[in-house]
Amino acid sequence: MNNKQKFTPALGFNSLSGFYDIAIKLSMPELKIRQSLIQELNPSEGEYILEFGFGTGSNLIMLSQINPYTKYFGLDIDPKMKDIAEKRFQKHSTSASLELYDGGRFPFEDESFDKVFSCLVFHQLDRTSKQLCLKELYRVIKQKGMLIIADFGKASSQLMRVCFLTIQLLDGWKSTRENVKGLLPQFITEAGFINVIEKESMNTSVGTFSYYEATK
Repeated sequence: MNNKQKFTPALGFNSLSGFYDIAIKLSMPELKIRQSLIQELNPSEGEYILEFGFGTGSNLIMLSQINPYTKYFGLDIDPKMKDIAEKRFQKHSTSASLELYDGGRFPFEDESFDKVFSCLVFHQLDRTSKQLCLKELYRVIKQKGMLIIADFGKASSQLMRVCFLTIQLLDGWKSTRENVKGLLPQFITEAGFINVIEKESMNTSVGTFSYYEATK
């Protein structure tokens, strides 16, 4: 995780990153997924909110439109995604501060954010990276702050397990196996968070999608 080059690009390959939004629209109920996430975040004026793995910036654009008086930040490891997001921010007049990191320590001070969220990122991280990132998220969240992770969870049926094979082929078996086994809540707890719950889950054409919430 200390090597900047060792990360899984969106859709598994750098050449496909530009098609990420289209792929999400075709394979999942994108609007419902994002709306549920934003509803749980419930951004308030003056709050500092961080998105870990901002991708193309879609979530931050929607959040900014709902409450422009919140302070939004984004962190990602992929420079190509940062370029895409910044161009989209200009088009939508979105105000958010985007940072890159090298796979190690996050470039933020302790207890910097009221809320931190992540969407469709953790299934791209191997077990060690998942655990290290959760520890960093714990560090940068304020006391009593909220963590929300929206990602693939334990398959709700054998059919959903088979559907998830598409994601595993794209993003790799090593990074996705803990998600489909339902181990994310365990990792979140081990990082120090409390009140860890699976708030919601839904079946999609590529697997079971879950929302995990926790507090510091």
